[in-house]
Amino acid sequence: MPRTRNRLIAAARRSMLQRAELHRRLDVARAALRPSALVDRGKYRIGEKVDDTAHAVQEQFRNNRLPIAIAAAAGIVWLLREPIKEHAPRLVQKIQDLATDVADHFRSADEPADEDEIEPLEEDDEAVR
Repeated sequence: MPRTRNRLIAAARRSMLQRAELHRRLDVARAALRPSALVDRGKYRIGEKVDDTAHAVQEQFRNNRLPIAIAAAAGIVWLLREPIKEHAPRLVQKIQDLATDVADHFRSADEPADEDEIEPLEEDDEAVR
């Protein structure tokens, strides 16, 4: 009988350990399926994907700087095409006025102001040959 009693005690211990392990696993599963835990896990996975994507983009930019910079500039110009169409003529006119003012400022008083009066330079045939 003592053997049977010892076996029963050992079986009861094993049963209690198994029961405790099952409860622990159940608690872990219950905690993992809580809405806040699911949201946190989703945020973590999304964050990892964003980090991986950012790393891949950085590597591609390091390897292809010029084509990506040209494409980015073209994309920005395309996005701003309507404001550019609207404001470009006024900007060009302002630049032309500024260039004319600078040219007038540096033109001396004894030089002719009219472009028609400026004599074209004659090329020496000997210098060309």
